[in-house]
Amino acid sequence: MSAEDTRVPWPRWDSPTEDWMLPGDCPVTSERTLLLELAARILFPAVLVFSLYLLLVGHYGPGGGFSGGLVAGLAFVLRHIAGGSSEGAEIGARIRVRPPVVVGVGLCVAVVTALVPAAFGAPVLSSTKVSVHVPLLGEFEIVSSLALDVGVYLLIVGVVLDLLRSLGSGIERDALDAESEAAS
Repeated sequence: MSAEDTRVPWPRWDSPTEDWMLPGDCPVTSERTLLLELAARILFPAVLVFSLYLLLVGHYGPGGGFSGGLVAGLAFVLRHIAGGSSEGAEIGARIRVRPPVVVGVGLCVAVVTALVPAAFGAPVLSSTKVSVHVPLLGEFEIVSSLALDVGVYLLIVGVVLDLLRSLGSGIERDALDAESEAAS
């Protein structure tokens, strides 16, 4: 009987044993479950698409940039819980965008969108509808305040990613310290 078997009364059947699901450097593999990782990998794209849906229909029903950004942020939180910082806050190593840059771009887009109507003599934050004809799809009405919602969306996603980066690194550091103390 190994030391791990004496510590846990039953073996963890759902802990990853192979590297095929691991996103990279995993500091504490004993606390990860295969079921959570698999669910996060399946749900992550669907939740992001739903957040974009909320962003786009925000002018015609409940939703918009804030709620879409929160839903996208929750998708990143799920990825972070399932895979740690290498998968959640840093989004793998696939996209190298720093969260403060996302926050800054979102804030700039929102402020510029709010002030552009004033340059044309309209009140600040006023919006208008523009009809666009797409050849195979027909007429689309686009509300100009969608750009404001995109800025808010980016701002919220950037804040959530920054929180995951800063808070998640401390949690992982504490987990590594606890594992090294238990090993010695």
